[in-house]
Formats: sequence, structure tokens, C-alpha cells
Amino acid sequence: MSRLILTWILIAGVAAAAFGRRAPEAFKELDRQLDLRTDYLDRRQKRIDSLALKHREFSESPALLLELSEAFIGFDNDSALVYLTRGVEMTDSAEQMRFKWIRSSLLPLAGFFQKAEDDFLSIEPDSVPLHLLPSYYDSGRQLYSYLSAFFESYPGHKALYASKALEYQQKLLDVLPHHSAEYKYNLGEYYLLTGSDVRAKVLLQEILDTPAGEKFSARAAHHLAIIARNSGDNDSYAYYLARSAIADLKSATREVASLQELGAEVHSWGDISRAHRYLAVAVENAVECGAPLRMIESSKSLPIIERAHNAHIKSWRRNTYWIMACMAVLLIGLGATLFLLHREMKRMSALQSKLKAANYAKEIYISRFLELCSIYMDKLNQFCKISTRKIAAGQTDELFRMVKSGKFVEEQSKEFYDVFDNAFLHLYPGFVDEVNALLQPEGKIELREGERMNTDLRILAFMRLGIDESAKIAQVLNYSLNTIYAYRNRLKARAINRDTFEADIMRIDSNA
Repeated sequence: MSRLILTWILIAGVAAAAFGRRAPEAFKELDRQLDLRTDYLDRRQKRIDSLALKHREFSESPALLLELSEAFIGFDNDSALVYLTRGVEMTDSAEQMRFKWIRSSLLPLAGFFQKAEDDFLSIEPDSVPLHLLPSYYDSGRQLYSYLSAFFESYPGHKALYASKALEYQQKLLDVLPHHSAEYKYNLGEYYLLTGSDVRAKVLLQEILDTPAGEKFSARAAHHLAIIARNSGDNDSYAYYLARSAIADLKSATREVASLQELGAEVHSWGDISRAHRYLAVAVENAVECGAPLRMIESSKSLPIIERAHNAHIKSWRRNTYWIMACMAVLLIGLGATLFLLHREMKRMSALQSKLKAANYAKEIYISRFLELCSIYMDKLNQFCKISTRKIAAGQTDELFRMVKSGKFVEEQSKEFYDVFDNAFLHLYPGFVDEVNALLQPEGKIELREGERMNTDLRILAFMRLGIDESAKIAQVLNYSLNTIYAYRNRLKARAINRDTFEADIMRIDSNA
């Protein structure tokens, strides 16, 4: 997880170093426009379909055929070449030449370099009508610009074709109205090609910022990107490439250069996903447009991007494995925590049960104690009444004999034993069996029929209730202290483990 965070920090750092504020904002807008790409393409396709329908109705109209051909240029060059060829075949004179030179400007994109130049040179410039010269010179400029771009690896050929493109652009400038946006654009491009970047930037920026230059906005932004690259301004370079790509998207132009250049640029600062998307769309555009030249240019960067993209995927996969491992550890920890919590809840439940039992025992103790107190108060009352009657009747001797005989105390003790035995065994129903389990076989306590507890068991019962002092036990049971000592010693002697016998008695559970 930390490795993933570090990767994103490094990417952000490189991006911040490479670009300022304008480029990232332009990227966001470009990404949004890419999402709308299908809508723009559908809109242009509907316009073409409408023109094709008109052409079927008026198949002999060269003007409509030319309009349909130009509608395909930059969108589907193969179809444009088909209609331009049809125009060459079905027209003559000036109209035929016009179809021919426009077709020549597109043939390099399809790979027909020699045919493109031969067809164009077959047209005599002197035979071109004056009002068509701008179109003728612009096609020548476009033709040799494409040828120059194709021979990038051959400096001699590249320079030759570049000089011819510049020658035709100069001728184009001579015939264009100086107030037109087309003139300003071509003049700006001419300045750029001749090394006057500052002058070119002023004119191209004016084209980009005015509605009149919307037709040339994509190409003007691309030239401004080249100027920015020449000056080392990476932020402006990426910004203008994005502006150019956005303009191409909105016009549904598939024959583009800016998007593929931008893809290679964003790859250089580590944004693999965005670079892959831009280049993939650029290649898709080139294929759909029928522009092998653009496909070749775009495909040069694809192996690098693909390798980087695969490395990016592997990195994500490793990070995913780390995350899964961490989640597994967390799940194990959670399982262990739940297990311990469950065990603790069971322990707490057991403690609650014991607490309830203890509370119940306490309630029984209080109930029996109150009952016993009530009985003794009643007996004391009766004794007081008997004594009062005897004394009043002068029967003091009889009262003395009754008290001296101990019969009254014996009766009260027996009643106390019955109440105590009943209450204790209610709380410790298995007490007798538990005590016998601590005694040797020959020393086990045997009760007579109808007897619930005997003196041995009562002494042990008091000990279990926490009354450990022999003096207190003797007082409650109405025995002498020596008698209690004797009973306790005999019980210890009969125990399996004499040293722990009394502690074992204290461990007898009330639920036993």
C-alpha cells in the first residue's frame, strides 16, 4: 500500500515539475470531450448522410459532389478519395483539375506518394482560374507538407519537400485577402516555418482567440504548441496540444496529430493510463479515417506505452496482492478478536449466571433469616407469656424445672436445624454428595432415614457459608467449643486430602 502511495507521489511530483496550472486543466477538459467523442462523430456522420442523400438525387451536380468529398476529408479519407476520383472522372476542364489537386493533397495519407506528386504536377498552374488559385496552392502546400513529414528519417528528402511546401505557402499568401483568417493563419505558419516564432505566435494566438479563426483553431493551437516546445515551455506545449485535440474532437476530425503527440508527452511524466488512452484514440482515428501515415506515426509510441502500461498493471497487481494479504491478516485478526469476544461473552454470561445464583442465594438467606427471626420472636413471646402465667400463679418451682430441663432449648434447636437444613440444601442441593466425594470410602457420612443433615454436615455447612470460627459455630449449634473442635478434627481425619479439606469445602458450588 505504501509503495502505491509513493508511486502516485512521484508521478504528481514529476507532473508538477513538468507542467504549471494550465496543462492539467486542459487535460481535464480533453478527457471530458473524449467522453463525448461518439456524439461528435455521430453528428458529423448525419451531416454526411444528408449530403449523400442529396447527391443520389442530384448525381450530376459537381458542386454537391465536391461538398460531399470535402465533408469526408479528415473524417473518412478513403470515402473522400472515392468521391474525388468520381469527380475527376465525371468532370472536365477547371472542375476536373480542382478535384484532381484536392485528391493529390490526400493521397500521401493513404501512402500513394508518387502518384500524389505526379497528379499534382500534371496540372499546369497557368491553366488554373484565378478564383481557384487559393485552393490549388493550399493543396500543393498540404501535399508537400505530408511528404516532408513522411520522410522524417531522410533529412535530404524532408528538406526538399519542406522547401516546396514553403514555396506553395508563399504563393498562397500572395493570392489570399490580407484581412481573412486564412491569410493570418498561413502567414503565422509561414513565420513559424521560417524561424520567426515571436511573429508567428502573435498571429496564431489571434486566430485561436477569435471566432473567425475557428476553422483553423486546431492547427493554430498545434503550431503554438510547437513554438512553446521550441522555447522549453512544457506547460504551454501540453496546453496547446490539448487545445488542438479538443478542437479536432469537436469538429469530429479523425486525421489528427496533436492527440498522439500529447499521448507521448504525458507518457514522459508518468501518466501511463492517460497516455495509453490518448494514443489508443489517435490510432483508432487513423484507422477509421484511412490515414496510414498517421497510423505509422502513432504506432511508434505504442510499444513503449504498452510496455509501460504492462509494468503499471504489474505494479497494480503487486499492490493488489499486498492489499489482499493485509486484508487476510485483518480478517484473521478480526476472526481471532470475534472468537475471544465470544469466549469472553460466554465467560461473562457464566459470571452473570453465578451472580444471579448468588443474588438468589442472598435472597434465600435473607428470607430464611427473617423467617427464623420471626419464629424466635414468636417463641420468645410464648416463653414470656408462660413465664408470666407461672410467676403470677406462684408456680415458680415448676417454671424453674422447665427451664432447667433444657426441653425448651432443645425444641427450639430442633426447629432451627430444620429451618437451616431446608434453606442450606435448597441453595446447595448436592452438598452431601460433594462432601462425601472429599472423604475416604470408610469415612463417608451416612444419614439416617428422614434425616436431611447431621451435626458433621451442619458444621461443614457453616464453614461453606464463611463461618469458620469454631466458637461461633458452637454458639449457633448450641454445642461446647471442645465438641466442635472434636467434630472438625474427626472430619479432617476422614478426608482424602487433609491439608486442603477445608479449602475444598469452600469450593463446593451452590449449583452442585
